[in-house]
Amino acid sequence: MFIIDKQKNEIYSLPAKEISAEAAGSVSSGLAQKILNLLAKEAMYPIDIAKSLKVHEQKVYYHIRNLEKAGIIKIVKKETKQGATANFYALSEPAFVIKFRKFEITSKIAQIRNESEFLEPFIKNGQLDALIIVGSPDPHGIDKARSRDGYYGMDLALFLGTFLNYVPQFNVKLDTEVRDDDLNNNLILIGGPVVNKVVEKVNPKLPIRFENGNIKSTVSNETYPQDECGLIVKCRSPFSKDKYVLVVAGKRFSGTRAAIIAFLKDFKKITNGNIHNSSIKANVVEGIDLDSDGIIDDIEFRE
Repeated sequence: MFIIDKQKNEIYSLPAKEISAEAAGSVSSGLAQKILNLLAKEAMYPIDIAKSLKVHEQKVYYHIRNLEKAGIIKIVKKETKQGATANFYALSEPAFVIKFRKFEITSKIAQIRNESEFLEPFIKNGQLDALIIVGSPDPHGIDKARSRDGYYGMDLALFLGTFLNYVPQFNVKLDTEVRDDDLNNNLILIGGPVVNKVVEKVNPKLPIRFENGNIKSTVSNETYPQDECGLIVKCRSPFSKDKYVLVVAGKRFSGTRAAIIAFLKDFKKITNGNIHNSSIKANVVEGIDLDSDGIIDDIEFRE
């Protein structure tokens, strides 16, 4: 759910959660509202809230219990402090709504986009629910490889942005910055296994993968040796059974560019799945240099 505010020629939105009138009573006091104002900025531990507001911690705990029961706040992380577990709280959504009538259809919805089913695991209710990982531009790994794919990944980020209404936090990391906990998210991985070490980890599990320096499809049993070929694969994450990975990568940076151009020029074909088996969301594209300037500017789907 979203709340929409139209100001002149622009539309602003915030994710919202419907609550009951009874639940709304938990925010009626001035102290509860001050607590929510703090939690809207960052996740906090109740004792730290009490110190910030200069009130007794028992008063804060009273409101925390009521707000959590109402579904207005939730625990977002736990830490050990002085031998005990400390719960850190944050708002469950940036806004809340009490609805007394059913929703009505509006005729002006052109600026409110529905997410494609293909992107649904990664984008939910207009929010990015994924970590984007690109290869580091610094030498890393056994091959001391430098990634140039992050540069092209900006185009993919702009494409994804057309489906977003709200981005609550930073969602991009270099592969060298990734820690084990990060792998429990939905993942959008840009670049091949030589320059992106997270792609190297998931590569053996992909239906279309990098193998012996080529792209190998287990769907068609075809091999694609061209440097301009790239793959686009959406599948279950090998790191977390309820998460997904989206791999957009090429043998070289030109292949990654080709895969990203496929999103920009023919996203519908990507959502249709593989031409040999539409239930498998995995494609191979080949980049084309139409104007002979040495830069890939168009693509053909190979499968």
